[in-house]
Amino acid sequence: MLDSAARGAVACLMLAVLSPYALAQPASGEALAQINLPEALSRTLARSPSLRTQGFETSVAEALLEQSTFRPSPELDVELENALGTNEFRGLRGTVATVSLDWVLERGVRERVIDAARARVELSAVDVEIARLDAAAETARRFIDCLFFQANYRNAEADVERAREAVEAVRRRVDASLAREAELARAEAALVRAELRLDDFSHELLSAYYRLSAQWGDTEPDFQAVAGELTGMPLPESFESLLSRIEQNPDLDALVSQSRLAEAEFNLAQARSRPSWEVSGGLRRIEPSDDWALVGGITVPLRMGNRNQGNIAATRATLAQVEASEQATRVRIETELFVLYQELNHNIELAAGLEDEVAPRFETALSDTLRAFELGRSSYLELRVVETELLDVAYEIVDAHANAYRLAIEIERLTGESLSPSPISE
Repeated sequence: MLDSAARGAVACLMLAVLSPYALAQPASGEALAQINLPEALSRTLARSPSLRTQGFETSVAEALLEQSTFRPSPELDVELENALGTNEFRGLRGTVATVSLDWVLERGVRERVIDAARARVELSAVDVEIARLDAAAETARRFIDCLFFQANYRNAEADVERAREAVEAVRRRVDASLAREAELARAEAALVRAELRLDDFSHELLSAYYRLSAQWGDTEPDFQAVAGELTGMPLPESFESLLSRIEQNPDLDALVSQSRLAEAEFNLAQARSRPSWEVSGGLRRIEPSDDWALVGGITVPLRMGNRNQGNIAATRATLAQVEASEQATRVRIETELFVLYQELNHNIELAAGLEDEVAPRFETALSDTLRAFELGRSSYLELRVVETELLDVAYEIVDAHANAYRLAIEIERLTGESLSPSPISE
């Protein structure tokens, strides 16, 4: 079940809603090197330092499984009696020599050891897949962060351009004695603030690029932009439909594997409560009579109560703990899924309301105010207020879209399948 979940989760993290065309790098406005999400995910899965360390754990578990298949080696036992004595036992004349081989009868323990080692390999493999999904999800989150700051950079860049135009317009009015110097000072101060905000987003964007490239072990990004747009919105299915797919959650697979391991260790502890027997067989040379004889024996430890009852109780408690954890995890996943689903729908509605209802009204207000300003019927302060309000709406729209994509990633991580994307307007 994990393989299909892994494929579904990785596929969903591709976020098909992201546009494939390149974005201009904000600093110059020219088309430069850029990276898309599939390439970022591919690099992460192939080169992530944390995933490489996780792979070693699987190698260790596989090596221990191989080691568990080796049974105890037989032992060669050589025994001399009546040698180097006195009188008739002088030298080797009275020697009795016995050569035998000893074997340990594990009585089912070896099979239980192998079962436990195999369960550890399965659990390690599940942990590796979970680590891969988590790495892919984190890469997608950081990619969304890059798109978020790119979009806000463009908004801030547009605000700087409007602020510059406003300064020139106010300067012309001051020169024509149609406005006071105070308005020009306000316009120039607004321009400086807009430029500072643009510089702030520039630093945030560069840091986002570095955080993204760190996912595949690079200390410095080899790209200058990420490809995509925070347009369109994920289209969630009904909550009941998403809830029906939580069995694909890889965390539940991990708990199933932990349960198998706990059961295997419980069976091993029970097997070890039965002491191993030892058998031996060989030849005996009786020197005085020049005879040979077969010898054999068996060693059965005397059982004074169950010497492994503590380990049995501990593994039984571990098995019960895993079963309780599975139930608690299901409750957590269902609750988290409900909360994420509500937040996703809220952000979808918020973005739609801002784009369809709020932004058009502010755009109309800005157009009318700008026309009035050019005709000398409106002050710079009125114009700047409307520009700021429209800019705030633009930031809120970007924030709502980015939050929706982030929530979609979390829902996809819980259910193992992608949400249906809406078309991209290019």
